[in-house]
Amino acid sequence: MALPALREADVRLLETEIDKMEAQLPPLKAFLLPGGHPAVSGCHIARCVCRRAERLSVRMEDQGLAVAPLILAYLNRLSDYLFVLARYTAHRLGVAERIWTTR
Repeated sequence: MALPALREADVRLLETEIDKMEAQLPPLKAFLLPGGHPAVSGCHIARCVCRRAERLSVRMEDQGLAVAPLILAYLNRLSDYLFVLARYTAHRLGVAERIWTTR
């Protein structure tokens, strides 16, 4: 089975959706810890998996293997989307974001 073609429009769609969600969220002023609700945690886990794929793709490129720039851009924006989706989900569920504080 062939994979669907990745297009610049796919990256733009992620950016548009990020902007829509962020417009409904308070500004981020601190580092957040994952958690607070299973749905929020699921978004953070998905983001970690996406970031791992992005790092592996960059490593492949560093080793001389051709990785399409569009793939790297998409993985980067997808990671950002999943982070904002976690924040948006917490907001919609009325769950307080977990702020990291120093000891």
